[in-house]
Amino acid sequence: MPKFFKSLFGQVVLALLLGVAVGMVWPETAVKLKPLGDAFIKLIKMIIPVLVFCVVVHGIAGAGDLKRVGRVGVKSLIYFELVTTVALGLGLLLAFVFEPGVGMNVDPKMLDAKAMGAYAENASKLTGGGTVEFLMKLIPTTVVSAFATGDVLQVLLFAVLFGCALALLGERGAPVSNFIDTLSHVLFKTMGIIIKLAPFGVLGAIAFTVGKYGIGSLKQLGMLVVLFYAAVAIFVVVVLGTIMRLSGFSLFKLLRYLREELAVVFATTSSDSVLPQIMAKLKHMGVRDSTVGLVIPTGYSFNLDAFSIYITLAAVFIAQATNTPITMTDLLTILAISLVTSKGAHGVPGSAIVVLAATLQAIPAIPAIGLVLVLSVDWFMGIARALGNLIGNCVATVAVAAWEGDIDRERAHAVLNGEPHEVLDIEEEEPVVAVAVQAR
Repeated sequence: MPKFFKSLFGQVVLALLLGVAVGMVWPETAVKLKPLGDAFIKLIKMIIPVLVFCVVVHGIAGAGDLKRVGRVGVKSLIYFELVTTVALGLGLLLAFVFEPGVGMNVDPKMLDAKAMGAYAENASKLTGGGTVEFLMKLIPTTVVSAFATGDVLQVLLFAVLFGCALALLGERGAPVSNFIDTLSHVLFKTMGIIIKLAPFGVLGAIAFTVGKYGIGSLKQLGMLVVLFYAAVAIFVVVVLGTIMRLSGFSLFKLLRYLREELAVVFATTSSDSVLPQIMAKLKHMGVRDSTVGLVIPTGYSFNLDAFSIYITLAAVFIAQATNTPITMTDLLTILAISLVTSKGAHGVPGSAIVVLAATLQAIPAIPAIGLVLVLSVDWFMGIARALGNLIGNCVATVAVAAWEGDIDRERAHAVLNGEPHEVLDIEEEEPVVAVAVQAR
């Protein structure tokens, strides 16, 4: 047991348990620990834009074949759309089969509209201008602004262009490529230093949440929470499990390989800043650098599987809870709008509620004020959202790599089976775990 708690994973688990205890026994003190989590996420997020840039650029420049990079990008988008559509459909199906909101008989006029003020404002920003406006936002005002704001998609766009240009230069671009590769290793080493503070970040995050909301808050709207967890579990085991089998690998072995990341995501309800270590682990597993660099960052905005289930499930729940009849046309509209709004959620404060509000704005029949109903349990649902999204993106990377032939299958099986294998340069020391605290 002492050896367990000497490891980072053991320290994170201990911090999680301490956070729950402090939140239950001294809730007022626990709420004041929130700055621990906030400070930790700022330390992690300051590295992400530059790290994504380095990994993507070096991956593309090292690939040499730009046609291959293009194929990976197109196949990734096709995969994202197909899988998220399945997720959206699953949310609709389960909502109608189990009817979690039926019987609540909530009068929308009795709900507190003030609680939705900030979310409605962000929802308007998200949907304003439609798809064209969303695509225009992918282009940064300047290269510097993309890094300054930490917009991963904007950084990714510049990184792809820069990487392609570097590849076209051939030998003349080698010095720059080597410098970027070295810089990425320095950043991973920096991440290793920062990540030693992970237990403090987890302690602050979980203590604040338990202290503010209480363990008993899960009882309210329990059916919706349980159904959502079941939906995510079904999606992961059945849909993602099937995809992994078709790719020639075991989902459960992949989950075991990523157990540290999954543990801290569970504690903090966010998958954002496990991005650096997830990329490192997938590369260590044998997936080509360029594939990891393209699929993972893009997936964080375009492949939110559990998030997609949440949108459709919650929309139908609100309609049922407020006794609002919805037609098949309304259902198809929810499905179509969700395919767009869910893609713009990354980095939006309170993104789950914001995207749901943006979706309901397109369906006047369902009272958007009904979102107040899910606010109290949104954090609990956020745990499953974060875990489902993270697992979905890791499976997507393996699937696209297998589809394109960008994975060393022998090495991947050795890593997943825990067999001896050659250690890559990127893991010069014991693997570290990155964690983020979701901003609310």
